[in-house]
Amino acid sequence: MSSIYAEKKPSDRSRWICIYPAYLNNKKTLAEGRIVPKKFAVENPTYQEILEVVKASGFNAEVENKMYSRECSKEWHFRGRIRVQLKNDDGTPFNQSFPTRESLMKHCGVQIPKLKSRVMKVAGPEQHQNKNEPSGSKKKKGRK
Repeated sequence: MSSIYAEKKPSDRSRWICIYPAYLNNKKTLAEGRIVPKKFAVENPTYQEILEVVKASGFNAEVENKMYSRECSKEWHFRGRIRVQLKNDDGTPFNQSFPTRESLMKHCGVQIPKLKSRVMKVAGPEQHQNKNEPSGSKKKKGRK
């Protein structure tokens, strides 16, 4: 018995690997779908961030509107998966720096926190603090 993919080339989109955001989410356990070790995982990555890192690494990639089967929430920001061409037609890695899916996912986990959108989110609340308000706690009126 042969595989259904036996006659398809590695450059065919059906042979590209899939990366769901849950694979890289440090809030998930291994049973919930995280694949990479916690030190390479990121807090709540999105498919847009994964796509940005993968494209910047020189891979062919596309987004599909699919839902991870182990994801409990049906909200829109948990949707999406990335398809990435990992190998050429001759079976050699598309990008020699990342020959396996694990190496690519670890790279995504390292690069996502360095993205401009992530850095701006961390720095944003500190800049928007109103300087006219006292930083101390406000007294609450209550029953005595």
